[in-house]
Amino acid sequence: MTRPAALAVPRVKQRRLSPDERRRDFIAKAAEFFAEEGFDGGTRELARKLGVTQPLLYRYFPSKEELIREVYRTVYLDRWQADWDKLLTDRSLPIRERMQRFYDAYTDAIFTREWMRIYLFSGLKGVEINKWYVGIVEDRILKRIVTEYRAEAGLPEQDPLPAELELGWILQGGIFYYGVRKHIYGSTVLEDKERVISNAIDVFLEGISRVFGTGVRVRTTAARRPPADEA
Repeated sequence: MTRPAALAVPRVKQRRLSPDERRRDFIAKAAEFFAEEGFDGGTRELARKLGVTQPLLYRYFPSKEELIREVYRTVYLDRWQADWDKLLTDRSLPIRERMQRFYDAYTDAIFTREWMRIYLFSGLKGVEINKWYVGIVEDRILKRIVTEYRAEAGLPEQDPLPAELELGWILQGGIFYYGVRKHIYGSTVLEDKERVISNAIDVFLEGISRVFGTGVRVRTTAARRPPADEA
């Protein structure tokens, strides 16, 4: 008895990517590579990891530095939402509410393993991504928060003082490190992210109020529970 011939499996023809699609694909794969492997190695190794030839990679990105800049634009700049700029400067809302809304949305965008690992790797290796983004944070977040706080507190309009910015960095760093502990270290954290942000904002506003003697006090986020003997 003869066995039936094996059925031939039809080969699926892959759609040829357009140059723009291939470029975006390279950037996405490079972001994954940098997030897992860091920034060591040359373009030959990177091309091999991406599954392409080095000459083909050079057609789209003449240097590794240019590819890194594109990863920065895609992973960092493209995640910044234009509405955040308007929100932080919207004086129809209390500064406390603006900060809460902003950091809730902002951390939704950056609290990913890829975003954080690239940021940390770039800082350790001296890659410009880290320095570029520090400038974004200071100019578009911290200076605005301090300026808006000063306006709400009735203080004279002026450029933020170094001491004020340092208080802002303590706020930013505390929120950021919460994300590092969760997404990089895998540590046990309070899963109520909004509560963590709310507490950090309260500490910042209370601190800046005391340091500069403005007398502006923040609203607490939870009602005080009376002791058992008062209940």
